[in-house]
Amino acid sequence: PIGKPIQNTRLFIFNDGELQPVGSTGELCISGDGLARGYLNRKELTDEKFISSPLVNGERMYKTGDLAFLHYDGNIEYIGRTDQQVKIRGLRIELGEIEALISNHEAVSECAVAVKDVDTTLPVIIAYIVLKKDITVKELKNYLREFLPDYMIPNSYKILDKLPLTQNGKIDRNSLPI
Repeated sequence: PIGKPIQNTRLFIFNDGELQPVGSTGELCISGDGLARGYLNRKELTDEKFISSPLVNGERMYKTGDLAFLHYDGNIEYIGRTDQQVKIRGLRIELGEIEALISNHEAVSECAVAVKDVDTTLPVIIAYIVLKKDITVKELKNYLREFLPDYMIPNSYKILDKLPLTQNGKIDRNSLPI
């Protein structure tokens, strides 16, 4: 978890403009006394990210672009970025949510999930995994089925010695193999 909000700050989870209940994933939004006025000399970005709060009249809210969910104890759990959100067959898929679940498995050291176009008519979800100990794809799929709908279960699993990284130390998603 990334924690709870500081004094005079409120955190909310929204999905498609709707406040989400505890445990549901959505975009983390921030409001409160310490909220910035916006981006310097970037009106368009300010208008996109700083919106009127649908919950408190006259209050503004900042859309972080981070996917998260609220725990019952009030802590916020970071999942990933909204720019890792894709649609396949009209269904929204949170790649960061899939990555987080796979990474939480005791046999997995690291994981990246991507959508790639292969020799099919639809893009496929591929999980790239660095293992700590042996596990079969079937065992991993069964684990994921406990938490995810079928359409979010990766179609393919690639076991790698290590994930490719950029010079900044982030996962190089463009270098992930098909």
